Amino acid sequence: MPPHSISSGTISFGLVSIPVKFYTAASSGGASFNLLHAKCGSRIKQQTFCPVCNETVDRSGLVKGYEFAKEQYVRFTDEELKSLEGEASKVIDIAEFVPLPKVDPIYFEKTYYLGPDKGGEKAYRLLADAMAKTDRVALAKFVMRGKESLVLIRPAQDGLMLHTMYFADEVRDFSEIEKGQSAKIKEGELELALRLVAELSNGDFKPEQYQDEYRLRVLDLVNLKVEGKEVTAVGPQVQRAQVIDLMEALKESLAKRVPQEKKPAVKARSAEATPGKLEKKAQAVKK
Repeated sequence: MPPHSISSGTISFGLVSIPVKFYTAASSGGASFNLLHAKCGSRIKQQTFCPVCNETVDRSGLVKGYEFAKEQYVRFTDEELKSLEGEASKVIDIAEFVPLPKVDPIYFEKTYYLGPDKGGEKAYRLLADAMAKTDRVALAKFVMRGKESLVLIRPAQDGLMLHTMYFADEVRDFSEIEKGQSAKIKEGELELALRLVAELSNGDFKPEQYQDEYRLRVLDLVNLKVEGKEVTAVGPQVQRAQVIDLMEALKESLAKRVPQEKKPAVKARSAEATPGKLEKKAQAVKK
């Protein structure tokens, strides 16, 4: 089943307009939990409480406020905030093209796949091919949900991706963080560190080799609990880091390295640990 488009827009490229559709590129796969009342097992409901009036407040009794000084607020109505939103437009107006290596990944926020909308196939293909051949990405502004966003469009996997980005004043300054400049590197330590980096290096990034082991352990435990089995949870053994001589640590690390030619990828756990399977098992246990 093809993915569902979540939005649409138009890339403005010179005098060319390219209608596109947005698709979610990634989502968090972490295990999520609900809070239950330990006494009866029912899911709790959270309420909005005013400590000054000592009462629960309905949504209709809430207003938005901006704290301009400690515990001092100016109020805003929804209409006032709506009037400040960017002009309702779905145009992604490209401002410039730059080399991707010149864009620090710290500015990337969220990723979307872009696909051509009806009638935009040829123009989409033209832009994707031109950007790929010139090794350039596009920077543009785009109004999303009333908020003006800086976006980057790049060619990837024979198509186009769009990244929403942080503005420069949203990225914290790194210059005030201590980075160990006063540390003295001993003779030979850098050479050993370079050798270790070379030993651990690969030519490609293979994300399928990495999995969320915590999430898989949680789902395994959920399966056992759904089946009504007694569980004694024992977490993975964590080795405590010891403060040792840096040179000796580098030498030891190099000595322990094994050839990487046929290092197997981590295999996925059984499909039993999927939400669909868990629901079926839960129903069977109830019966």
